[in-house]
This record gives sequence, structure tokens and C-alpha cells, in this order.
Amino acid sequence: MLFDMPLERLREYRPEPEEPADFDAFWDKTLTEAARHGLDAAFVPYDAGFATVDVLDVTFTGWGGQPVKAWLLLPRVRSAPLPAVVQYIGYNGGRGIPYSWLTWSALGYAHLVMDNRGQGGGGKNTADTPDIGPDGHGSSSPGFLTRGIEDPGRHYYRRLITDAVRAVDAVRAHEAVDPSRVAVLGGSQGGGLALAVAGLRDDVAAAVADVPFLCHFRRASQITDSGPYAEIARWLSGHRFRVEEAMRTLSYFDGVNFAARATAPAWLSVGLMDRICPSSTVFAAYHAYAGPAELEVFTYNGHEGGAEYDLPRKLGALRGVFGR
Repeated sequence: MLFDMPLERLREYRPEPEEPADFDAFWDKTLTEAARHGLDAAFVPYDAGFATVDVLDVTFTGWGGQPVKAWLLLPRVRSAPLPAVVQYIGYNGGRGIPYSWLTWSALGYAHLVMDNRGQGGGGKNTADTPDIGPDGHGSSSPGFLTRGIEDPGRHYYRRLITDAVRAVDAVRAHEAVDPSRVAVLGGSQGGGLALAVAGLRDDVAAAVADVPFLCHFRRASQITDSGPYAEIARWLSGHRFRVEEAMRTLSYFDGVNFAARATAPAWLSVGLMDRICPSSTVFAAYHAYAGPAELEVFTYNGHEGGAEYDLPRKLGALRGVFGR
């Protein structure tokens, strides 16, 4: 059922942003530190047995100089550099196996699927990238929203978002890719990461963010007890006097703040019955988006949004951007 605001109010919902004064400085420092490490992108052929698609097992350097895994799928027949899509995966999932990711290469695009460090402990697809270092861990089940919540410099999403930014450089490093035509996309957590990358880079061609997670944390944690946002409420129920400290940390990773800096054409979607990523949190990011953006509303859908039925809309959008 509908549990958030009525659609008429959602269309007008523009909350005051919760943005730390040093937001840009924080991310400039983070990405400058990451750039000091060589990308070291490696593309190893993977025999998937496909007749029309080449699969490459990718490793590149992400946050802290740490290795991140990905798959790169390429149409086998190609005569010129290809436009590319970089896909980010939902919460507690990973890159899994390449057989799950055939759509975009079948449509003629290079397709990089980035792994989620330390996730994949309870999702459909497993992850092959540990979250290493003093603040990290191996593959595990959910709880990522509160990992490092006392300090933005140590928060889990500082590492994952940095990986996501570097993934764009990784796909551009392959000779089959046209570096001027790279889009970012994802659903749920993947949609939140797509918004973050679009806000941190001015050189992506487009962003597609379906039912995006990681947006408007304070409201999300107060109106739903489903999915990952409930982790915040559980943590704060025990740490009663640290609400503002936690919200300040999370504000460095809020899709609303990234959207306010993003200028690439964007296509978002929302399910009005979504209890995992409530519709008001998605509208907040959409209304904050600085570039041209469209939002598809699915009135009688939850977190599945438009699912595969929404693919033609996204394909049409990217064809308009890429010219094919």
C-alpha cells in the first residue's frame, strides 16, 4: 500500500539539504588520495562459453590502493570503440557470475559490472572483493550503513563510493571502449552509487538510477523499518545521544548532496509502494539534481520498480546520449 506522501506532495517535496560545510573538501581529499595509486587495470579473458560475447575478469585499484574485482562483457563482433555502461550492484550483492549480466552487451555496449567490497554475504550474487585494511572485513551479511558511523573518514561508503568512481577509469582503460561515452547505472544501492559518481565526476555521459538507496537518510530512517535503513534506527536506539553525530557522518554519503552536483543527463525511477527506499527519499534526490533529469513513477510497485519492463525506456535514453 501507499505509506509515504501522496504523489501531489511528492512532486513538491524539496527538503532542506543536510550537507556538511566541508563536503566538497572531503571528497576532493578522498579522490586525490585514491588517484595516488596506479589504476593497474588488468583484463584477463574468462572462458564463459558464449558464442557472441567476450568476458574479461577485471581487477583494478580502488580505495586505499586495494584491488577491486569486476566483469567486463563485450560484444564479440565490433568494428569501432564502444559506448560503455558501468553497473553498480544492490545492497549485499556482488558481481556474481557473468551469466547473469548479458543484457547490455547483447544491446551492443561494453558492460562493466563492479563488485561490492565485503558484501555478497546474503544476496543472490556473491562478491569476490574483500573490504581489507584496518576498517575492513571479508564477505559478510548486511550492516554496512553503520560501519564507521562515528567518523566519515572511516565509514564503509567512503570506500565503496571511491571504488565506484575508479570503476569508470577502469572501463575507459580498455581499448574496446570509447572513453567519451561512458554511462553509470544501477538500482537500489547501485542507483545510489550511480548518483554519487555522477556528482563526483563531470565526465560521465549519463546516469540511470532506479529506486535509489543512500538518499535522505534522516527521513528514511524515521519512516521505514524495512531494509537497510532500519540499521540506522537500530544503532541509534542504543546510542540515544549520538543522533546528530551519526546523521552528520551519513550526510557525506547522501545521494541528495551528490545529485546537487551532478550535471549529466539522468533517468531515475521510483515505486510509490517501496518500503525499502521510500518514495520521498527518491523525490528529494530527483528534485536536487542539478542537470537534466527525468523520473518514472510506478504507482503500484514497491522496490522492484519497473523491473525489466522499464528497460526499453532506459535503452532509449542511452541511445539518445550515445547516438546508437
